[in-house]
Amino acid sequence: MARILFLHSSVYGQSQRICERIQSNLVARGHLAEAVPIAQPGVDPTGYDAIVIGASIRHGKHNPAVMEFIQRHQSLLESRPGAFFSVSLVARKPGKDTAETNPYSKAFLARSPWKPSAAAVFGGVLDYQRYNLFDRYVIRLIMTINKGPTDLHTAHEFTDWQKVDQFAERIGGLLSPPAA
Repeated sequence: MARILFLHSSVYGQSQRICERIQSNLVARGHLAEAVPIAQPGVDPTGYDAIVIGASIRHGKHNPAVMEFIQRHQSLLESRPGAFFSVSLVARKPGKDTAETNPYSKAFLARSPWKPSAAAVFGGVLDYQRYNLFDRYVIRLIMTINKGPTDLHTAHEFTDWQKVDQFAERIGGLLSPPAA
């Protein structure tokens, strides 16, 4: 059985929800897993056999704490199986829904000194009512330009949960099989 640390950077909670879904999938397979915010003080990844990092996009960027964590723990991350996933509204579009084709994920992974064993991209949640006034109208403008939903009174979840479950299986394949 592997001990897995899930670190998430989430503004509105979707990266956390995805981490928790992958976590429960792997726990059901006999592994131990803990999910915590990446910016939580005192996070010590040394006692884990694998590390999964999930980060959302906000204003076109991942939270700087994600790259800071990777740089601070690069040698540890490189010494064990690890996975990275990104969550964005751009990932709702075909052709921008993989780590290799999504512009945010591609740029992040190109800058990152750590090369995870597995990477994925998932669509996020568009919920205009949860945004502050500035974000609501900026995101609406971006959605107008990109032909996305613009109705300020509805919410849209673009996360493909089957794809999340498939990524959990991929992560499980990187780990030592649980003891019988």
